[in-house]
Amino acid sequence: MINFENKNVLVTGGSRGIGRACVELFLKAKANVAFTYQRAKEEAEKITSVNKISSILKYYNMDLSNAEEIENVIGSIVKDFGNIDIVVNNAGIWKEAAIDRMTLEQWNETININLTSTYLITKLLVPAMKKNRFGRIINIASTAGQRGEAFHSHYAASKGGMISLTKSLASELGMYNITVNCVAPGWVITDMTTDSLADTVTNRIVLEDIPLNKIAQPEEIAGPVLFLASNLASHITGEILNVNGGSVLCG
Repeated sequence: MINFENKNVLVTGGSRGIGRACVELFLKAKANVAFTYQRAKEEAEKITSVNKISSILKYYNMDLSNAEEIENVIGSIVKDFGNIDIVVNNAGIWKEAAIDRMTLEQWNETININLTSTYLITKLLVPAMKKNRFGRIINIASTAGQRGEAFHSHYAASKGGMISLTKSLASELGMYNITVNCVAPGWVITDMTTDSLADTVTNRIVLEDIPLNKIAQPEEIAGPVLFLASNLASHITGEILNVNGGSVLCG
């Protein structure tokens, strides 16, 4: 039922974790997919080398902290694909820092990579979406953006900003048949969380806080992303879809 044939999709941070799961599911649904990576070139190459689907699949190196590079790479993607119908703003970082020890550089790094890049990429892609009167924008936030997260206030602030950006753009762009939604995962088993979840005590505490008593796999986040990008969700916009096993129960 979900079919993205002849649709062009961009996934940022698509070489690993949630982004990679999104890339693979979009390909299975016959989409043409562009994805970005920063350091995981081998993983990016592996995705393309094992792709047996006839859809177009290309990857691009992009530093999300560099506005000029974002503009150049998005320009290359649009040149290669013609236009982008669906964008998944997924790439981000999660680093620990107590507020009294956090440097301005640490704050700016997280805000720039997690939030400012989402603004820049969206700004660059929206004009064509308006012209085509079609677009699907899905932002990957976090439960931290809803309830906060101790020792990760810069991360929580960036994801809270993403949630507010999602709601604002949903109102602004709806008249152009552009929907803007957000998926807010809880804990997910990815490279970003491996070290934390390897600690037995931390793992137990995390599981005790999740009613479903399991930590999500990346594919369990990618599925809701595909739903929001599909025609099944054509009347949904400005929504924050929580995918956290029940750990945070909020609308």
